[in-house]
Amino acid sequence: MGTSRINNYSIVSSDEERLRMTTMAGVNGFGNGKIHTRRKCRNRFVKKNGQCNVQFANMDEKSQRYIADMFTTCVDIRWRYMLIIFCLAFLASWLLFGLIFWLIAFVHGDLENPSGDTDFKPCVVQVNGFMAAFLFSIETQTTIGYGFRCVTEECPLAVFMVVIQSIVGCIIDSFMIGAIMAKMARPKKRAQTLLFSHNGVIAMRDGKLSLMWRVGNLRKSHIVEAHVRAQLIKNRITEEGEYIPLDQIDMNVGFDKGLDRIFLVSPITIVHDIDEESPLFGINKQDLETSDFEIIVILEGMVEATAMTTQARSSYLANEIMWGQRFEPVLFEEKNQYRVDYSHFHKTYEVPSTPRCSAKDLVENKFIIPSTNSFCYENELAFISRDEDEEEDDDSSTQDFNRLHTDQYSFRRESEI
Repeated sequence: MGTSRINNYSIVSSDEERLRMTTMAGVNGFGNGKIHTRRKCRNRFVKKNGQCNVQFANMDEKSQRYIADMFTTCVDIRWRYMLIIFCLAFLASWLLFGLIFWLIAFVHGDLENPSGDTDFKPCVVQVNGFMAAFLFSIETQTTIGYGFRCVTEECPLAVFMVVIQSIVGCIIDSFMIGAIMAKMARPKKRAQTLLFSHNGVIAMRDGKLSLMWRVGNLRKSHIVEAHVRAQLIKNRITEEGEYIPLDQIDMNVGFDKGLDRIFLVSPITIVHDIDEESPLFGINKQDLETSDFEIIVILEGMVEATAMTTQARSSYLANEIMWGQRFEPVLFEEKNQYRVDYSHFHKTYEVPSTPRCSAKDLVENKFIIPSTNSFCYENELAFISRDEDEEEDDDSSTQDFNRLHTDQYSFRRESEI
């Protein structure tokens, strides 16, 4: 957008730090009964990058359980450990079978065979020491075959060990290659190109207070059957007095209407209507500043290239939800296509007409809500974009008319000549 205009709306930075406040009763009833103090932010249950902030301790038989599911363990571990296991698996098998072939040659007397004795037939030709037996083991398992060493029919045990090593080598190759391919094609890496907005916002949407956050896809490849979910994590005490440290409350994002299934080609704003069934129904702007909860947002779908299911996660603490804000537009229509500007993906602007009361107060007291047809910031940007396109079209039309007029004048002059 080439036209420069003054923006009358305040842009809120996503990195702005806010103080958590809590309210306590005054001492002995003096004062106004409220004391504001700094409050430490709660630990995240799910980090911004999607990792769960959970550490397991005192697990019985942890090593045995991980070894029992060795394939998943190899896929989950770091690459450095995976490469170490890869190398050790082959080296151990080569050394083991090399030692077996050396023992067979030693028992049969191949190592004591005097040179030049043509009547003696060894078990393995050209195996006169452990190093030669180790090289023969490598040639057998990797099917290299240099042509100097080979097993003979003199020792059935040696032939049997060649067969066993070939089978073991195929099993090791299949396991290690499969684990490496699964590790490389993990859908977890695809989740790194799925983007969540840094903050959530609360504003009016279709006459209702709504919690909104934005999701985007940084790749042109689609996420098939993409759908979103949200849960509120908060400490709760039951009616019987039981303390639940991380109680999970589901938040409806349009499951009953099918709105949770999205076509994620351009960034989309996910909307949670704060109604009677919402856990945020009784929270107003002041309560939001002192609340202690976490909202976990989840995006799931299948990777188009591999058809594997991927899941991207993020979370919003109470101090990361901004009341009376909306997201700036990122999708603009050009001549023959749509352009997504990700520089505005995390930015928001203020909506002063947003009521400060809770959705419950809006329903019960029926506060007067400003008209939904009022001019807003998105309309201004849309009109600016449209005006620019019209100006470009007018300029191109004027240039075409001048070019046509010039051609007609040139043709007239040529006819006169």
